[in-house]
Amino acid sequence: MRAAPRSLLTGLAVAATVVAGTVTAGVEAAPAHAAACTGYVGLTFDDGPSNDHTPALLGALRQNGLRATMFNEGQFAAAYPAQVRAQVDAGMWVGNHSYTHPHLTQLGQAQIDSEVSRTQQAIAAAGGGTPQLFRPPYGETNATVQAVEAKYGLRQIIWDVDSQDWNGASTDAIVQAVSRLTSGQIILMHEWPANTLAAVPRIAQTLAGKGLCAGRISPQTGRAVAP
Repeated sequence: MRAAPRSLLTGLAVAATVVAGTVTAGVEAAPAHAAACTGYVGLTFDDGPSNDHTPALLGALRQNGLRATMFNEGQFAAAYPAQVRAQVDAGMWVGNHSYTHPHLTQLGQAQIDSEVSRTQQAIAAAGGGTPQLFRPPYGETNATVQAVEAKYGLRQIIWDVDSQDWNGASTDAIVQAVSRLTSGQIILMHEWPANTLAAVPRIAQTLAGKGLCAGRISPQTGRAVAP
């Protein structure tokens, strides 16, 4: 319901610039360059991809000049390969979030290996590249999980700030969580909560107000760095 007015306003803006005798390209990208970056943070979204939520989230991120790391479940990457490709095309980075989202610390090494390796294969087959980052479900890890991660050259990524969007956090609370980020830090979000989607424009504004930009997560350090 919000798309039509946005398109209309964009069309009027473009028409106005033509009338004025100038044509300005790249208007949509302006938010990304609104202020100089004094630091970078890692926006992460778990549990995708899906046909129900991924397109809207990607659209909101792009409209607001944000990039993020999408920690995909292998079962969904296999089921919705076009959405994995869409994530990459939208400028996002794709990470491994296990195949079925189990409690890995309750599994044996062979089962953990299967969860990790099948997801690597599913994401690569869908066009998402070979992930270099791994987020264990629920943030649960141990020496066995870490040994499997190392086998596949994966950097384990937990988070510095939990948005609590999975726990019914309001849009205001999600934006407040983002405001606590400092340079290099990473926030946990998910692709399915409606409040998270609604928060995206304000997330962009909040980061810009602090001179922070959305960056990639370094496989070497596990911290957010310049894209």
